[in-house]
Amino acid sequence: MQKKIIGRHEIISILDLELYNLDAKIDTGADSNALHCDHIEIDEPNNMVHFNLCDEVHESYHGRRMHVPLYKLKRVKSSNGQIQYRPYIKVNVEFFGKTYKTIISLTNREKMKFPMLIGRKFLEKRFLVDVSQEKLATPHIQEEK
Repeated sequence: MQKKIIGRHEIISILDLELYNLDAKIDTGADSNALHCDHIEIDEPNNMVHFNLCDEVHESYHGRRMHVPLYKLKRVKSSNGQIQYRPYIKVNVEFFGKTYKTIISLTNREKMKFPMLIGRKFLEKRFLVDVSQEKLATPHIQEEK
């Protein structure tokens, strides 16, 4: 399979959450994907996670309360070295005109520039990153449903 070349910043849609055209940072140093949100609450008896989306660029998403099935709760070391437990969700995303099933951690990324981070597990065996490029997926973007 031929790998697609992507840039350091791309656009992704999380179909199951009805979030379209999110700005995402491609991060080959990160293991997994991450979505910026806050007020994260885990409802263990019902295996659900509740959170508020944080994306000031897309006013219709910012602050929207979401309720989705919890995929897993995992202990992770953040980029600043702190150990924390993060909830993960399993969703369908649209990227470069194709739909993929992927896992995304939910975390507060308020000090970060992009609301979405795409990590190595999603990229491997599919994409090569050209850090001199950005938004190569733009011609493949589908309009909001």
